[in-house]
Amino acid sequence: MTTLEVSVHDRIAEIAPEVWDACACPEAADGGRPLDPFTTHRFLLALEDSRSVGGRSGWQPRHLSVQMGGETIAVAPLYAKSHSQGEYIFDWSWANAWERAGGSYYPKLQMAVPFTPVTGRRFLCRPGHEMAGRAGLVQAAVKIAADNHLSSVHVTFCTEQEAEAGEAMGLLPRASQQYHWEDEGYGSFDGFLGALSSRKRKTIRKERAEAQGFGGEIVALTGEAIEKRHWDAMWRFYQDTGARKWGSPYLTRSFFDLAAERLRDDCLLFFATRNDRPVAGAWNFVGRDTLFGRYWGATEHIPMMHFELCYYQAIDWALAHGLSRVEAGAQGEHKIARGYKPVMCHSLHWIGDERFRAAIADFLDREREAVGEEIEVLTALGPFRREAHVEQD
Repeated sequence: MTTLEVSVHDRIAEIAPEVWDACACPEAADGGRPLDPFTTHRFLLALEDSRSVGGRSGWQPRHLSVQMGGETIAVAPLYAKSHSQGEYIFDWSWANAWERAGGSYYPKLQMAVPFTPVTGRRFLCRPGHEMAGRAGLVQAAVKIAADNHLSSVHVTFCTEQEAEAGEAMGLLPRASQQYHWEDEGYGSFDGFLGALSSRKRKTIRKERAEAQGFGGEIVALTGEAIEKRHWDAMWRFYQDTGARKWGSPYLTRSFFDLAAERLRDDCLLFFATRNDRPVAGAWNFVGRDTLFGRYWGATEHIPMMHFELCYYQAIDWALAHGLSRVEAGAQGEHKIARGYKPVMCHSLHWIGDERFRAAIADFLDREREAVGEEIEVLTALGPFRREAHVEQD
């Protein structure tokens, strides 16, 4: 029988970048892009070096690595959490119920990318070692939680395949939903509009015309084209939006500086500029076949500019650069009218107390059924025209 050895790391810097990335993004070994940049060593290290995680953030790194025969075959981004902020798979009601019953819900373990509601691999395994690697990571996380009397382990925004594997290992599956745009062979933005009902086509054209008529220009910047002043502007936008939405922004100013240094080739910024001064902006990350919208902000109100920068410019850029999907962040039913379809997201959960686990399992069964029904209804109500009749503008 092959023996697995598991190590726990308080800093991702304890693991060599090439070792981590061989598990996290083996598809990028040829110099190409990873499926997404969020589990790469460089991204997670930037979070730690900028003190966006660690310290008093409530996200304490406890990363896992699994070795077999002296080779690292799997890794996972794992954090000890003292709250439920920055996760986007909400368990506030679980925490309240457990604490009302006299338990301590925190700390808990979170296998996730902090502040990033993006589906991606969480059990990061070298190709060919998926079964052993996943088993080693799950068993290690559960043992750490049990040995330290922690309430729970949560694996959030994992892939559907990982959700199935985790359920087979005894974890509780949970379903949630987001809204994603997918290229159905449109070829251009006009091709995409042609798939919508006449009324929705006209609405989007009107929204784009209103946004683009703000008296300036819209630019897309990536790599070397992103200058310090652009990062300074994006920081201002991020602070303003963060303060209004969740009180205190999660990322530090230092993260923006490190992104400029280490992540700029992963980043795509859209700006609305007037007299060469950014007045609104959206920060995206570029994956192998997906554009991930992450942050948006503005220093003045410009009608429809949020839709233009976050949704329509993203679709335009994806079509022009051969990307098949745009993920524009968590929540937001208003995305449906703009061609983004509801899709199911997955997470996995281990609950230490058997009675509490049974109650949560029952809740998750009912929630999963409701999410599936809602996705079905929202899909039917979407903006796409029916094939039975072709409408004309």
